[in-house]
Amino acid sequence: MLRFAPSKATRIQKAMNNAASKMMAALFAEQEVLTVGELTDRIKDSLEGEFFALTVQGEISNYKNHQSGHWYFTLKDSDAQIRGVFFRQWNRLMRFEPENGLEVRVRGRLTVYEPRGEYQIVVETMEPVGVGALQLAFEQQVKKLAAEGLFDEARKRPLPMLPRRIGIVTSADGAAIRDMLHILERRNRGVHVLITPVKVQGVGAAHEIADAIRLLNRYSKKSGSEVDVIIIGRGGGSMEDLWAFNEEQVARAIFDSEIPVVSAVGHETDFTIADFVSDLRAPTPSAAAELVTREASELAARVENLQASLNRAMNYYLLRRRSELRDLVESHGFAQTVSLVVSTAAKCREFEARAADALRVGLSKTRLRLHEAQQRLAATDLRAPLAIKAAQAERLEQRMSNVMQRLMESRWHQLRLTASKLDVLSPLSVLGRGYVLVKNDAGAVVSRAAGLSEGQNLKLRFEDGEVGCRVIEAKHNN
Repeated sequence: MLRFAPSKATRIQKAMNNAASKMMAALFAEQEVLTVGELTDRIKDSLEGEFFALTVQGEISNYKNHQSGHWYFTLKDSDAQIRGVFFRQWNRLMRFEPENGLEVRVRGRLTVYEPRGEYQIVVETMEPVGVGALQLAFEQQVKKLAAEGLFDEARKRPLPMLPRRIGIVTSADGAAIRDMLHILERRNRGVHVLITPVKVQGVGAAHEIADAIRLLNRYSKKSGSEVDVIIIGRGGGSMEDLWAFNEEQVARAIFDSEIPVVSAVGHETDFTIADFVSDLRAPTPSAAAELVTREASELAARVENLQASLNRAMNYYLLRRRSELRDLVESHGFAQTVSLVVSTAAKCREFEARAADALRVGLSKTRLRLHEAQQRLAATDLRAPLAIKAAQAERLEQRMSNVMQRLMESRWHQLRLTASKLDVLSPLSVLGRGYVLVKNDAGAVVSRAAGLSEGQNLKLRFEDGEVGCRVIEAKHNN
């Protein structure tokens, strides 16, 4: 017996029948009712479970650097777009900042923002497409600092010709410091070198380099031992290795330095932002040491050349002046001038003699008048009349004093007499002999009993005080 496999049409028909059966069963079955939140939770669980790690490439738009530090943007291509967020704890590790129109490749996970029911990608890493992240960060940093004027040629200063103290900021155990010290010792043994060892790559290197530049500036101000020039640098390496010299804090420390700075980073083909800000770029650390110093033989030769040039200039100047003087002496005008000078000198001497004679005569007359005045003053002695007048004034003063004393005694005696009379006439003096002064409520003196009534309040004034009382009985004589 032969068995034949079912045809394709038969299989399709069976599948359609099964689907129809399931659909009919679903229609007649009781369906589950979900809230919006429950539906969103299921969608979120499904998406996060399915797309917990993915890489997406697209163009950035609607980029916003929020004040919280989070980056928000839209990632799009020609067909679709998706929202993205790059939280601060992750984006702070990035050396470049996104910008609209930049093609990037991001890695992260898919999630749902439940309040709006929108799905988005939470980014953990980001790198530009077509250009490296470091190169992009470098270009962005150059653009920013150039706009602020940190690279202006007008602010760059010339190096001192004969530096006495040189500050070096580099690694203490690198080949660069050994090469620089060797060259400095060979070219100028008298130079004083201050080495500030720092990290030149890795975490914290930029901070150490910036602090070292500021430290040398403070030392130069406070110690009185002025640092004439600073060399910062290191040997060659990759862009990643040299990145500390591209950091903004290093660039600003160089810009703020009051001491000229020479940048010597890497090889001749390597360029860093420190090179653009520095007062001079050296292709290598060894070249930097040669640029800031002069060899003794070179200086001696330069001095000899200058001395020879000075001698030639002086000889030429003297020859010209001798020739001019000779021509002047031989000229007719010079002879006339000499004759005029001689005659004028003779007239001046004659005038000087006459003036001296006149001065002597004037001094003699003045001395004579002064002597005569002294004799007249001696004859007129004013001391005796002055003594007489002083004695007269003293006697007059004594007489006035006596008169005033007698006058005051007389007035004081009259005052005592008047006070005694007033005391005798005063009613208070009578009180001392046992009498009483009676006053009513109004303060008027009561001299008769006829004006009093029972119950009336009175005040009795004694010599040593007052007493209040009330009339109990009033009797008076007709």
